[in-house]
Amino acid sequence: MRFHLLALPLAVLAFSPAPRAQEAGSATVVPISVNGDPAARFSLVVMSDGYTAAEMPEYRAHLDKHLNVLWSIEPFRSYRNYINVYSIEIVSDQSGIRCDPDVPGSEKRVTPLGANFQGGCGNPNARGILVNQNTAREYAKRATPAFDQILVITNTDTYGGIGGAVATTSGGNSLGVLITPHELGHSLGRLQDEYTYRERGVPGGPYKGAEPPSVHHTLLTEEQMRAGQNKWFRWLGDESESGGTIGRFEGGQYTTAGIWRPSKHSMMISIGYYFDQVSRERMVQRISEQVNLIAASRTVDSPVPAGDVVWIETAHPNFHELEITWQLNGQTVESGRNLPYLETRGLKLPAGESRVSVTVVDPTPFLRDPEIRNKVLTATRTWTLVNAVGTPKPVEAAFTGSTQTTRPVAGGEVIYVETANPPSRVPNLAWHVNGKPVSRPATARTLPLADLRLAPGTHAVTASITDPAAPGGAGPTLSWVVDNTSPTVNAVLSTPVETKAEADGTPHYVFDEEFTMKLEPSDDQKGYVVAEFRVNGDGWHHYYGWPDAPEGTPYKFTPRGTTIKELVYGSLSSEGLSPQPWEERTPGYGTHRIEYRAIDAAGNIGPAKAFMVTVRPAK
Repeated sequence: MRFHLLALPLAVLAFSPAPRAQEAGSATVVPISVNGDPAARFSLVVMSDGYTAAEMPEYRAHLDKHLNVLWSIEPFRSYRNYINVYSIEIVSDQSGIRCDPDVPGSEKRVTPLGANFQGGCGNPNARGILVNQNTAREYAKRATPAFDQILVITNTDTYGGIGGAVATTSGGNSLGVLITPHELGHSLGRLQDEYTYRERGVPGGPYKGAEPPSVHHTLLTEEQMRAGQNKWFRWLGDESESGGTIGRFEGGQYTTAGIWRPSKHSMMISIGYYFDQVSRERMVQRISEQVNLIAASRTVDSPVPAGDVVWIETAHPNFHELEITWQLNGQTVESGRNLPYLETRGLKLPAGESRVSVTVVDPTPFLRDPEIRNKVLTATRTWTLVNAVGTPKPVEAAFTGSTQTTRPVAGGEVIYVETANPPSRVPNLAWHVNGKPVSRPATARTLPLADLRLAPGTHAVTASITDPAAPGGAGPTLSWVVDNTSPTVNAVLSTPVETKAEADGTPHYVFDEEFTMKLEPSDDQKGYVVAEFRVNGDGWHHYYGWPDAPEGTPYKFTPRGTTIKELVYGSLSSEGLSPQPWEERTPGYGTHRIEYRAIDAAGNIGPAKAFMVTVRPAK
């Protein structure tokens, strides 16, 4: 799929006072996931177009699906806390969008954002969806003036979308949910398309330029990358997150030859797959650049009296902790417990002034470039410590931030809290799981749930401020629901001509020429559940049903795949699920292993199931 930033000559519209709710053009702002100051987060504003007031529940369902697909893909899954999401429910007087090629009579549709299929009415192959970008920006300001990305979900079941800082997608089409992560690869990650064509079905020809600046395209051989320590040399030979091995695959930037990409199929060439490691590393870098690892701290402009507390507040990834190390005059005094406080009381101080410093590092394995880790994923701060007695001040027993309490958290997440920061003493904290105390340092502000090895099921976690100076020795409490139940998924296949079983009990089905598979994921909590599958150990591929077909239509596998609008789907050939239609494909007759699994709204990844399938030529 191809999405580009379009420079459209659209006039700025004058905005009258907002109409009342439920009137055409009215806009209701709904904060979906706000994790910090919009100016210090990647702020995504999603808005509707072409949904009437009566259809707004349908828009909300589409929004839930789009976001849960995004949270199932790394690195968005691990850095969900770094992203703010706002929804703007814009009421349309008319349902649908203009010039929808699959909807007769849509030529005169009028919607608040003017959504329409590119190229004018009467084009049966129209795919680009345009909106008035200036109007969209004016609406986005109602959520936050500091927005970074706009996504317009349009009320159509026809595949379509277009990219850029104002991206569009089709709300009811099975592939619409995958435009968002692909487009964020462009607008946030500065990644380039890896497509080998500009127009579907037409090979792009040879690349004729110099070595591209793109981090995931090159003219170099693997030997040259290793010798010169260039491009993705650190990832060469690794099993790709999008299938196969990280290496050198010809084609990219709309050309078929003379330029190479890291993997056969990744998010930037086939939107059903994950980002490979090279693109994922860049996405981690760019997401991390949107936040400050040290978001706040005790002021460094005034000396700290001996005995006072030095504190910081950090960013908080979802599934791992940042490493926090404290030093006094260059010597480590606190490390390994990742505490955001240093109580200077009890430190052996020399005469005169001392230096207290803290270093925060994000140890994510998603990034291997030490220069990027040092520049972007490392932060330091230093204070002057003096041998002077500070004035004790009472402890304020208050929470100032935390992991969201309004959604279930996954069983492997790291729950965090932030408290008011008194200068002279750290307020103690008590963690409980299902009413039982958890052994944690009293100053710990995080609880890594994976370390608790919780049993499957739902659990209750609380964090309470406990302070002898507070009335009754207690302060406020925060509570979370922990979803530690894996989602499940059921596979429904077309009728085989033969059924048997492998020695380990894995079912084995035999089909003539083709078969279909419908995945039905479910979970014990609310929210859209993502299903995905992989073939013969290749990369996990998002299950979206079948392109340009009614919702619920199963995915079809054939030896060479099925071509729909010049794209191939469901190929069992060794070239992968979605080779280009002009590529030679060895028919995928024979036996294959299909695995499938689900990811729930909290981010839990369920265990994979599998079956064997033999596809043989029709007799």
